[in-house]
Amino acid sequence: MRYRLMIFDWDGTLMDSLARIVACMQAASRDVGCGELSEEAVRDIIGLGLPEAIAKLCPGIGPEQAEALRQRYAYHFVEGDVTPMAFYPGVVEGLARLRADDGSRLAVATGKSRRGLDRIFRESDCGHWFHASRTADETLSKPHPRMLQELLDELGVPVEEAVMVGDTEYDLEMARALGMDRVAVTYGVHAPERLAASRPVYTAEAFPALIDWLHA
Repeated sequence: MRYRLMIFDWDGTLMDSLARIVACMQAASRDVGCGELSEEAVRDIIGLGLPEAIAKLCPGIGPEQAEALRQRYAYHFVEGDVTPMAFYPGVVEGLARLRADDGSRLAVATGKSRRGLDRIFRESDCGHWFHASRTADETLSKPHPRMLQELLDELGVPVEEAVMVGDTEYDLEMARALGMDRVAVTYGVHAPERLAASRPVYTAEAFPALIDWLHA
């Protein structure tokens, strides 16, 4: 294995939840009178913590309206929207290959809330795949590197033996700020040229290719 610790973003990297996130944020914005949000604008904030995402989507929004938008988004995502979500092709098999190596450690670093990630873990029966995880509401949001540093400290792995895998510049810049190797996947949110600006050590167009590279 190239690394002892492999840290993955969730939305847009492991799970194809992008359409649901966009639909729910658009519906929430209409609910609280913030107007129509474009798909492009919502996709651009995927990966950030929800407060940071709302602030970027709706500059100048007041705290009461921001909280209302957060609550309506949570409602739509959990109860009001049935847009299907599934792991990207090759994710289940690929993570199983990584888990088969006794020396490997897997972790998640996500802009989701702890409540949201734990719900997905339960629904997908996959929480036991990972040795640790960090969410945006229990530390600092991407691109700040604190969640990565906390994962390194918890698992006792030096930064040079870890890699961050993600589909957004927020993922890659978080790792870059810590001096951690980073891998871009191009099937998620941000365009390949945008990801390239963060100088990933490898760029994968599909998850199986990433797994093969990690095993090289």
